[in-house]
Amino acid sequence: MSAATRILLVDDHEVVRRGIRAILTDAPEFEVVGEARNGREGLELVRSLRPHLALIDIRMGGDDGPALCQAIQEERLPTAMVILTSFLSEDLIQTCIRLGVRGYILKEVEGFDLLQSLRKIIHGESVLDPRATELLMQWVQNGPAGPPLELSAHEVAILRLVAEGWTNREIGRHLYLSEHTVKARVNDITHRLNAKNRVEAVMMAHRQGLL
Repeated sequence: MSAATRILLVDDHEVVRRGIRAILTDAPEFEVVGEARNGREGLELVRSLRPHLALIDIRMGGDDGPALCQAIQEERLPTAMVILTSFLSEDLIQTCIRLGVRGYILKEVEGFDLLQSLRKIIHGESVLDPRATELLMQWVQNGPAGPPLELSAHEVAILRLVAEGWTNREIGRHLYLSEHTVKARVNDITHRLNAKNRVEAVMMAHRQGLL
């Protein structure tokens, strides 16, 4: 049996933290190892506990969520960052993506869907709430195209499936590739596009009209 995924909760509302903890308790593969009320406390616990994943609110007393994400990124801490918030803002979403977050989830999410999203993130995927995706697509369609990108038809096919929310395993089965090969190719595409993560890579490809 594999070890549980260790999760840190960072939210200034105790009731919210209790609710999230209760949802995660129902899934034996997750373990809540700590709770913080703000970004400052959150950073201290990320440093000391080294959780696999941190669920982070956007607006909190003390340092806010993006500031915490920036500190985690700058210190190259291995914790995957997931925003769990009630705020839906194009600027906030873009900021968080550029800071390397692996998920942007709204607090209205059902418990089952939250668990499914966390499972995808632990397996290397990125997750955006559909409403966040819609805002980003509007920005993609209205923003400047930027320098041309060079992607092969095969790479475009992979990114198109990523944009549709397919996992690496699902993409591999569809394209007759191993999950490891798909992950390597997605990482290579992301690196060559100079994107922070696969979500930003999809955004850049959309802006070029490739998807």
